[in-house]
Amino acid sequence: MNIPADLKYTSSHEWIRTEADGTLTIGITDTAQEMLGDLVFVGDAKVGETLKQGDTACVVESVKAASDVYMPVDGEITAFNEELDAAPEKINGDAFGSWLFKVKPAAGASTAGLLDAAGYQAVVSAG
Repeated sequence: MNIPADLKYTSSHEWIRTEADGTLTIGITDTAQEMLGDLVFVGDAKVGETLKQGDTACVVESVKAASDVYMPVDGEITAFNEELDAAPEKINGDAFGSWLFKVKPAAGASTAGLLDAAGYQAVVSAG
């Protein structure tokens, strides 16, 4: 199982990378894409929208199911990976190399409460 140690995670299978400028890049984990199967659609992220932690930020759909992707912290969506419009299957090929959206965290928002790789491994192992 691929769980990069340099990322943060949520129990709902999002990964979070903090960029040098303080923005966050969000995607779904390898575990999530395996559970979903072949992805056929990624969308509904609204650039400029301000959301609270836990709000639905976008949707990923596979041939088996649709799943919400949740906001890991309070903040504003600043970008959506438009490459996924035409090729959502890129996530199946490289979940950690295919980001979904980027976030400018709200003042005071922090990733400190998110899971590290070991914490996420425990969530996945618990099923």
